[in-house]
Amino acid sequence: MPSEIRAMHRSDIPDVAAIERRVYATPWSPRVFFDELAMDNRRYLVLDTDKGIVAYGGLLLVEEDAHVTTIAVVPEVRGKRFGLAMMLALVDTAVANDAKHLTLEVRASNASAQNLYERFGFEPVGRRKNYYVTEDALVMWATDINTTEYELLIASIRTEVVGGPGAMTHATER
Repeated sequence: MPSEIRAMHRSDIPDVAAIERRVYATPWSPRVFFDELAMDNRRYLVLDTDKGIVAYGGLLLVEEDAHVTTIAVVPEVRGKRFGLAMMLALVDTAVANDAKHLTLEVRASNASAQNLYERFGFEPVGRRKNYYVTEDALVMWATDINTTEYELLIASIRTEVVGGPGAMTHATER
């Protein structure tokens, strides 16, 4: 399944919103995605395959921090490293935009997502009560993402995605 990670376009929003509705109990509306794309300090990416968009993710950039606003993978293709590839692209985008730290919230019950984020150096630093309406969120941070040490961590993860089966190209320019 040849694939490419690229900047999200307004024309992608119907497909992204359809995935959003499938994946999240309280999905963002298409209007939220349109509004997000219109902001200069936001970066949204899609993972596009010959079967259509199978994953997307977004960042909010504020000074030296990048906040992962959303990330989702179509349920039928989970476990095929698309989430890993999207996280790599989000990290690359954050670093390219001079971020030094990454943060995100994740459902307290979502162990598989937490494991993925921990691979990228995220550590839990707090909890937000009822962030997901009926469930708490763990607040996680990865610091010093602009260092050689972090670059080596990312390089080791990248070997799992680049050059392997279903290798992806990465075109994240906005």
